[in-house]
Amino acid sequence: MAFDDIARRGLMLVLSSPSGAGKTTISRELLARDPTLWMSISVTTRPRRPGEVEGRDYHFVTPQKFNLMLNKQEFLEHAKVFDHYYGTPRQPVDEALTEGRDVVFDIDWQGTQQLKQSAREDVVSVFILPPSTVELERRLQSRARDPKDVVAKRMSKVVDEISHWAEYDYIIVNREVEESVANVQAILAAERLRKERQVGLTDFVTRLREGQ
Repeated sequence: MAFDDIARRGLMLVLSSPSGAGKTTISRELLARDPTLWMSISVTTRPRRPGEVEGRDYHFVTPQKFNLMLNKQEFLEHAKVFDHYYGTPRQPVDEALTEGRDVVFDIDWQGTQQLKQSAREDVVSVFILPPSTVELERRLQSRARDPKDVVAKRMSKVVDEISHWAEYDYIIVNREVEESVANVQAILAAERLRKERQVGLTDFVTRLREGQ
């Protein structure tokens, strides 16, 4: 029996940051480099932005549909962010964890708190900080995705969002994407080896003691 055969429960890798600090970019790089990772696709009521694809970036629904899913308790977490609602569907995440797959979450501090309340042992949380607020504003403006009033609104929320940094397991200052991705990969590698997640470890050790 090889070490790779040890059954493992998957984990929830949560990445949070103020808008523009880099969590989405880091998430996409992680997924590109590790095909075993699975991205949790949130449901949202906000309008689709140019270039976004249904089912890849988000599941776009009406407020009525979102409320129906909420009433049926189909979300692991949900939150209202900048006048729109976001939620994580429960069923696909539960199935992935049971199969030993790790799930990446690109959510804010509100969603992270809810995940920890319902599944603390499965959650590995990482908060991504910008190197400075000046750089954060530059990144928001350079991506040219939001009008100036939206950028200003996002910047006004930065202090409140950053105030939740201490609630996370790990903190990364995103000075350079390559370095930040490598740091998250190191966190993921270590968390995968926690004995609590290796649910087949007892059986493996028993076999070793029996001389197999």
